[in-house]
This record gives sequence, structure tokens and C-alpha cells, in this order.
Amino acid sequence: MSFARKKLGYHGEDMALKFLQKKGFLLIGQNVRLFCGEIDLLMQDKSTLVIVEVKTKSNLNFGLPQEEVDYHKKRKLVQLAQALAQKMPNQLIRIDVVAIDESNDSVDHIISAVEG
Repeated sequence: MSFARKKLGYHGEDMALKFLQKKGFLLIGQNVRLFCGEIDLLMQDKSTLVIVEVKTKSNLNFGLPQEEVDYHKKRKLVQLAQALAQKMPNQLIRIDVVAIDESNDSVDHIISAVEG
């Protein structure tokens, strides 16, 4: 992955984190690694743990950021949720997507974007 792409991703995660914290979410972890992959942001929304997938685009020439969460990515997110559920069996878990359009600093928070 190129440096510019990593920088864009980190900037998007930072924007998403600030956005969610303003909504009252608490940060549990960032770039949380599990045996089956990595969670961009692990947040708490009241009594629910939220796996947050952040997608950032510098422009919309090739589609919306949330369109990057395809079938394969959804499967990976469900695997991550299942692995997290094994570690925390009595915890409610939800998967959200935060889509960032850097060209106009817009943030779109899609709650329960992926159902497991």
C-alpha cells in the first residue's frame, strides 16, 4: 500500500473517530487485530460494542466510499464480529460503516450496515 493511500486511510479513521465521539461513542480500540483480521475502530455505543469499518475516498470519481464494502468485505466483518463474540459472549455487537468523502469532508455513518 502506498504512503499516500495509508495517509488517506489514517486521516479517514481520525475523522470517523472524532465524528463518533461527538455522537457519544467511546473508543475501545483502534486497528484491533484478531486472528482473522483487523477492526478499524472498536467503539462502544451505550451497551453495544460497535465494529466500525472506515472507508475513505479523496474524490467520488469511482463511486461512493461505502460501495467499497463488498460481499467479501462483509464476510470478513462478520468473521471479525464472530471472533469478538467468542471473546465476549454476553456482549451485543453491531457492525457500522463510516464513509468519508475527503473532497468535501462529508461523513456518512451507516448504522448496522452489515448483518451477521
